[in-house]
Amino acid sequence: MSALSHVALMVWTVLMVVPILWTFLASVKSEDEIFGDAWSLPASLRWDNFARAWEQAHIGQYMLNSVIVVSFSTLGTMLLGSMAAYVLARYPFRGNRAFYLLFVSGLAFPVYLALTPLFFVVQNMGRAIPFIGLNTHAGVVLVYIAYSMPFTVFFLAAFFRTLPTAVAEAALVDGASHTRIFFQIMLPMARPGLVSITIFNVLGQWNQYQLPLVLLQERDKWVLTQGIADISTAAGYDQDWSALFAALTLAILPMLVVYTVFQRQIQSGLTAGALK
Repeated sequence: MSALSHVALMVWTVLMVVPILWTFLASVKSEDEIFGDAWSLPASLRWDNFARAWEQAHIGQYMLNSVIVVSFSTLGTMLLGSMAAYVLARYPFRGNRAFYLLFVSGLAFPVYLALTPLFFVVQNMGRAIPFIGLNTHAGVVLVYIAYSMPFTVFFLAAFFRTLPTAVAEAALVDGASHTRIFFQIMLPMARPGLVSITIFNVLGQWNQYQLPLVLLQERDKWVLTQGIADISTAAGYDQDWSALFAALTLAILPMLVVYTVFQRQIQSGLTAGALK
């Protein structure tokens, strides 16, 4: 069984790593080299591919838009999700289980099922409050938060249940408010779980394509995934493949760095609940 597990992991690693390495290699090749020998090294490193992707395809602007949207949506998701998960995990009240199941039920519905009603909901919101309607980053942020809440609450509620209650009870006896206990005691104790779910939310929201495609039609408001898709479709069969792979590399590298830096925290957060 151990040998089979190692073989399966090796196969999975190859399937994940090889396409990424090939994308990095193609990003510094000319188009003739890409369609020639796919695995040959480039005759010279074509850094101008990145310049074309950044300037002509406006990947720099789209990346900035993605950073803004993902930063605010992740902050909102973690703030609201952690508070909701803490209350559902630590405070018994009538309807607690129903609210928890209502949050978790969101995991059962693919986002594609809600695209049409979601479009009209955001459109109607924009008529009442213009800065959170269609073609606004604020509207996308709110949708990202709602889209990310089910898994965030599900993950953090299970994590908060594993934390000891003695510290919170002692602080309550000393006169600390519930708000202070949450922000100054429980959140620091839950740091491994918070880091893990934050990284998952960042990765999921950074790579999101379908939601911004529906909600953002104005080109200057596009996020990175829309910009990359535009490179591959704008010119039909005459698209700039070198710039496309350069744009893909620019999209992959930030998330690869984030995951590499926080790898230990992610692993400890995923295993902490099982060990306590």
